[in-house]
Amino acid sequence: MHIDIKATNMDLTDAIREYVQSKMDALDKFVDGADTSVHAAVDVGLTTKHHHNGEVFYAEVNLHTALSDFYATAEEEDLYAAIDKVQDIVSRELRSSKKKHTDLTRRGARAIKRLFRRGEIE
Repeated sequence: MHIDIKATNMDLTDAIREYVQSKMDALDKFVDGADTSVHAAVDVGLTTKHHHNGEVFYAEVNLHTALSDFYATAEEEDLYAAIDKVQDIVSRELRSSKKKHTDLTRRGARAIKRLFRRGEIE
């Protein structure tokens, strides 16, 4: 999976880059590892610079796979919490998509099996 990481209104440190990389690498189990077209664009940063009561961080992920595109965003008071939350959202969407694809394949296989049993296909 190719990952582009961008920071908005803040500096992108090596620690943040490695943390985002490790969280996105955890999503590899849901996507085909041999597929080179899988691309993730991650944007982390401060929402604005005008907050008076502390900073509000956000994390945003655009994940493009062969099956479909996934998008998630999260806002938290801690940057690492926002990254964790957005990773949970994307993994939930990927898991759901994978289950739907598997169910559709099995349903089609059952329909073909029924046709063979009835003798409509030889």
